[in-house]
Amino acid sequence: MDEHLHPEQAATATSTAATSTADAKRRPWYRRRLPVACAAGATLIAGAFAAGIPVGAATSSAQASATTAAAQAATAPGESTQGESTQGESTQTPWGGTSSGGTGTTVPTIPDGSAGDASGSAGSANAEATEASSDESTGVVVIETVLGYQDGEAAGTGLVLTSDGLILTNNHVVEGSTEISVTIATTGETYAATVVGTDAEDDVAVLQLEGASDLATVAIDDDGVSAGDAVTAVGNAEGGGVLMAADGSITAVDASVTTTASATTDGETLDGMIEIAADVVSGDSGGAVLDAEGEVVGVTTAASSGSSTTIAYAIPVEEALGIVDEILAGDESNGATIGYPAFLGVQIAGATSSAYGQGGQTTTTAGATIAGVIEGTPAASAGLVAGDVVAAVDGVAVADSESLSELLAGYEPGDAVTITWTDAAGTSETAVVTLIEGPAA
Repeated sequence: MDEHLHPEQAATATSTAATSTADAKRRPWYRRRLPVACAAGATLIAGAFAAGIPVGAATSSAQASATTAAAQAATAPGESTQGESTQGESTQTPWGGTSSGGTGTTVPTIPDGSAGDASGSAGSANAEATEASSDESTGVVVIETVLGYQDGEAAGTGLVLTSDGLILTNNHVVEGSTEISVTIATTGETYAATVVGTDAEDDVAVLQLEGASDLATVAIDDDGVSAGDAVTAVGNAEGGGVLMAADGSITAVDASVTTTASATTDGETLDGMIEIAADVVSGDSGGAVLDAEGEVVGVTTAASSGSSTTIAYAIPVEEALGIVDEILAGDESNGATIGYPAFLGVQIAGATSSAYGQGGQTTTTAGATIAGVIEGTPAASAGLVAGDVVAAVDGVAVADSESLSELLAGYEPGDAVTITWTDAAGTSETAVVTLIEGPAA
């Protein structure tokens, strides 16, 4: 995706079906290095203040082997939706899980849709999800996050890759989190987790559990998938803390979907996705799509709502694990962020959301205009306030909010930087601040 989308901006999606993935045997994921096929636009979200709610929605209606979709914005609790839906189409929504604004109540934000499925047929209702069996739950975990800078919480799903607690999930499940806890579904044991790395463009995150050992891991598929294959999506449905299993089938492979933004997170484009018809709901993101052998073929990432047949999208597991390899190798060349980002603690007024805050009103003033300062952060300690304009970082001029984001992204937590800004009276001020560890990117 070439531009940063706001909630009021519509996006389109195109889905192209292929008949099968490669049938060749794959090496174990920890020995395989694959090219990254899923590529969304470059969006700067390190230190963003939102996670765990739907990123957005796109509508899908098949035309032979290709699908063209019109977008509809997701509605967060208490906010209005702008956008349009199309008769006979359904909406696709990446589920970050479910979120609450500090009340402790889980509130899924599911946009409306209309009947139809990705094959263009009228479609029938999906089989209702049931509680996952012990075998289906093996290696699948429940993820809960605290969004400390939003006074909120969120929930999603993840997959155990190693016995010492390496976890694969979606980036939007942990985006903006300041605390992460992971519960092993089959044992009920709960661990604190830290972020090893994230890839926002491809919606992949890798976590490490603290003090974990001898965990059961998921089984990884080794023979590929084809349209028509039976699958089961397993996840933390509606953030309820109980894994549910939704039986369905693959309707297409090598599909692409673009979503619109929500009020707090960006839209994204994901390519090379597995498209499935199954009862996937909010909270299932990061969960397993299992084949008939009980092996993971995909990572649930997006789903439709409001129609009789839910169409969902999953990142092929071999591509997700290729990104895991890059993160573990410390390779940021393809857009991954290793660990937690450095954090200044300002919200930026600009045409696009910055890496260090939410976008506000468009401004033509040179520099990055501050819309707000978060208490307890380096920006607050330095005396920055709303209305100030950041002019330079370590002597490098800041052209706008995106420029500030890009400059700060080059630093690590603990780095000391010199911030130069102009206050409301036009006075130039300078302070040296030590950047702190921000929320998950």
